[in-house]
Amino acid sequence: MNMNHSFESFGFSNPPSLVATCKGACRKFLARLQNIKSALLSEFRENTFKHERLLQLALNEAEALAYETGVPHLIFPLLAREKVQSVAAWGRHQNRVRRESFHRSAA
Repeated sequence: MNMNHSFESFGFSNPPSLVATCKGACRKFLARLQNIKSALLSEFRENTFKHERLLQLALNEAEALAYETGVPHLIFPLLAREKVQSVAAWGRHQNRVRRESFHRSAA
């Protein structure tokens, strides 16, 4: 079987360069990361609106940790959700503590 096909036989008049292909893949990956971040922020923003900066920091930390694994596209979504859920849980705890403290001081 002859594997020497020209790009023209596949309908390409000009073969894509390696740089262009890599740039395209990188842009696509970064767009997916941004979509995940935006979805998580909008999902958890309502419950932790006072702590939006912490949500941003949690997402940044998840992204940095995911890049260290070598497979960020697999790790980031799960790690980001875990980090954001932790911030939301911390926010709920803080609200509980404030309410209890207020009730004690009012009594």
